[in-house]
Amino acid sequence: MDGAVSVRPAWEVWENEDATRWFDVRLAFTDGAHVDALAVVAGGCVGVEEVRAQPALSLDDLAVLADWFEESLAEACGAGAGPDSEDCAGPGRRARPVWPRGAEGRWLVAQEYRAAQQDGADPVLAVMCATGHSRRKSLRLIGQARDAGLLAPRRARR
Repeated sequence: MDGAVSVRPAWEVWENEDATRWFDVRLAFTDGAHVDALAVVAGGCVGVEEVRAQPALSLDDLAVLADWFEESLAEACGAGAGPDSEDCAGPGRRARPVWPRGAEGRWLVAQEYRAAQQDGADPVLAVMCATGHSRRKSLRLIGQARDAGLLAPRRARR
């Protein structure tokens, strides 16, 4: 490979003894091309949540993306997690807790949100950690709980 990989911690969420950590990964080539990715490490597995490349990657390049920065990411998070890890959900799948859909799921989101508020923690991060979803999806779930009347409206009406 004719490029350099840099890995920077983005944020970390702890639940009990388990940590979910996100990393900003940048692969820069000598010709000016680069790949930026947001990787998540949880339960000994590595998942890629977002990838941006300039110029765009081919499907073949995308398939070997993990090989390009696997070692650097493992060093940054202090674990040798790889595809053979027994904690993984399987090839190409991210480990995510089972979260009920519908009214029960909205009710649980509201419970997590209110508990985090009472503890003085970030309620959005609490929902992210509980559901295993991204920030965007968690905000959507919180909005659905608000729409269902399980959480107070975001802004008071005048």
